[in-house]
Amino acid sequence: MIWPEGMKRTKQREDVYRALEASEGPLSAVEIYERLERHYAISTVYRALAAFEKAGIVSKSTLMNTDTALYALNEGGHQHYAICLRCHRKIPIDGCPFEDASGQSVPEGFLVTGHKIEVYGYCEKCREKAMDQHMRGE
Repeated sequence: MIWPEGMKRTKQREDVYRALEASEGPLSAVEIYERLERHYAISTVYRALAAFEKAGIVSKSTLMNTDTALYALNEGGHQHYAICLRCHRKIPIDGCPFEDASGQSVPEGFLVTGHKIEVYGYCEKCREKAMDQHMRGE
C-alpha cells in the first residue's frame, strides 16, 4: 500500500484504506466497518473516511432516495456504476458515457473539473421481484 503524502498514518486509517483497496466497488461506512478485522467504533471509520475525502483520496456518492453514502478510492481514473435499488449491488459501467457527449449538455462557459454518473434500477437477480411488486402496486 502506498500511503498518501501528507496524510497522518494510523492503524485505523490503514485498515479502512485496505478495506477500500480490496473492494471491487464502492462501500458504505457500515460495509467497511464489517470488513475490518480489528474492532473500532463506527465513528472511527467515519472520521477516517472524512479525512480521506478531504484529502481527495476517496470519492463519495449517495444512493438515490437514501442517506447511504458510498466510498471508493480515487485511483487516477474514474468509474461509473449501475446501482440496484433493491440489493444495493454496484455494477461497474464500461467506459464513460459523458466522454462521448463532448460537453454538449454543459452550459457555455462552464469549466468541467469532474463528473460522476450513477444509474439506478434493478439488477438481473432483483428485476423480476421488483416487477412483481410493481404489478401488485406495492
